[in-house]
Amino acid sequence: MRWLMKSLIAVITLSAMSAGSAYAEYPDRPIHLLVPYPPGGLVDTMARTMQEPLSKALGQPVIVDNKPGAAGAIATRSVAQAAPDGYTLIFGNNGPSALLPLVQKDIGYDPIADFEPISMIATAPMVMVIHQSVPAKDLKEFIGYALQNPGTIAYSSAGSGSLGHLASELFAHVAGVKLIHVPYKGSAPAVMAVLGGEVKMYLSSPSDTLTAGIKAGKVRLIGESSSSPSSLAPGAAPIADVLPGFDVLIWYGVLAPRKTPKPIIDRLNKAFSEVLAQKNMRDRFHSYGADATTSSPEELTRRIAEEVPKWRDLIETARIAAQ
Repeated sequence: MRWLMKSLIAVITLSAMSAGSAYAEYPDRPIHLLVPYPPGGLVDTMARTMQEPLSKALGQPVIVDNKPGAAGAIATRSVAQAAPDGYTLIFGNNGPSALLPLVQKDIGYDPIADFEPISMIATAPMVMVIHQSVPAKDLKEFIGYALQNPGTIAYSSAGSGSLGHLASELFAHVAGVKLIHVPYKGSAPAVMAVLGGEVKMYLSSPSDTLTAGIKAGKVRLIGESSSSPSSLAPGAAPIADVLPGFDVLIWYGVLAPRKTPKPIIDRLNKAFSEVLAQKNMRDRFHSYGADATTSSPEELTRRIAEEVPKWRDLIETARIAAQ
C-alpha cells in the first residue's frame, strides 16, 4: 500500500510538472484574434493597432481574423466551440459578448458559461448622427421631426441585437418616436449607409470614417450616449441633456473559450496590460474615440453579468428581436 501511494504521488507530481511546463511554453505558435465585424470598424481598428505590440509581448504572431455576421454571433460562437488552448480568442463588446443571446434565440453559446474573460480593452461613448438631408440642427429638433414623421426615419446598426441596435431602440422608446431598423453586417457598412443617405440616423461606436463624414458635412453630430460630456466626442452634447437618464457606454474585451487554463489566461492578461499601458497606444485609441483600459478577468466577468438585467426589460418591452 505504501509503495502504491508513493507511485501515485510520483505520477501526480510528474503530471503537474508536465502541465506547468506546457503552460510555461505558451504560446508556441500563432494566436488568432477574431474580430466579429468587417474591416474598417472601431473593433477592427483597435485589434490591428494592438497586433504588432501584442506579437512582440507574446513572442508569437497575433493574427487578426475578421469573421462578420449575425451582429457578431458567428465569430463569437466559433470561439465558444474552439479548443481551450489560448490560440483562438474573440474581441467582443456588450453586443455579442453579453446581449445577443437575449435577442437571438438558439444562438449557440452562453455569454458567461462558454467563455473565460481575459481583459477589458477599452470603453467609449456612442455618437449619434443624422444625415445632412434631415431638417434638424440638434437633438431636440430631430425628436420633433421624428414625432411628426412616425415610421419614416430609418437608422442603421451593426446587426440585430448589436449595442447600436439596442441603444437606438432605447432612444426611440424614451423619446416616444417610431424608427425603422436597418441592420448591416458590421459597423463599417452601417456607417457608410448613413454617410450615403441610405438611412437617416446612426447611433453607435465612433470611427475615423464617421468623423471624416462629420467634418465633411455629410452627417450632423447631434449627441453622445454618456450621461456627461466626453472628451472622446468633442462638440457632442449628451443625449441625457434632452432625455434625462439616458446613459450607455460601449465596452470592449477579449475572451477565450471556456476551460482555457488559468496560467494561459494570466499570460494573455499580462500581455494586454503591458501593451495598453504604453502611452502611444493610449493616444492612438483616444484618437479613435475610445479610452484604452484593462482589467482582471474577474472584473470583465462582472461587467458581462451586469449587462443582462440592464437590457432585458427594454428588449421585452420594445419587443426587440432578430431581423
